[in-house]
Amino acid sequence: METILRAAGIYVVLLVVFRIAGRRALLQMTSFDLILLLIISEATQQALLGDDFSVTGAALTIITLIVLDIILGFIKKRTRWADYMLDGSAVILVEYGMPMEDKMKKTGITLDDIMVSARTNQGIDELSGIKFAILEKNGHISVISRDIK
Repeated sequence: METILRAAGIYVVLLVVFRIAGRRALLQMTSFDLILLLIISEATQQALLGDDFSVTGAALTIITLIVLDIILGFIKKRTRWADYMLDGSAVILVEYGMPMEDKMKKTGITLDDIMVSARTNQGIDELSGIKFAILEKNGHISVISRDIK
C-alpha cells in the first residue's frame, strides 16, 4: 500500500510542479533542461521506490501511475473545469502581426520563440507575415500565415 501512496503522491506533485512551470517548460529543451529532467527522474525514482527494489514494487508503481493518468484523462473529458485546470487553454500570442505582449509575458514566451516556430513550420521570416501565433495546450506554438498582397 505504501508503494501505491508514494506513486500517487509523486504523480500529484509532478502534475502541480509542471502546471506551475507552465507550457514554456514543454516548448524547447535546452541542455540545462535535459540535465534538470534527468535529476528530476532520479529523484522521482528514489521517492517512488524508496527501499523497495522488487519487481512487484516497480509493477505496482507503474500500474498506479497509469491508472491515475487514465482517471485524470477521464475526468478531463467529462469536466471542462478540470481540463482547464490541468492543461489550460490555447493562448493567442500574435494577432495579425501584432504581438500580444501581456499574454507573451504571462506565458513566458518570447518573440524569438514565436519567430523560430514561424520560420521552422511556415517559412515566415517577418512578424507581419503571421496572422495568428497560438500557444497550444501541449506547449507547441502554432503559426497561421497571413496572406500579404
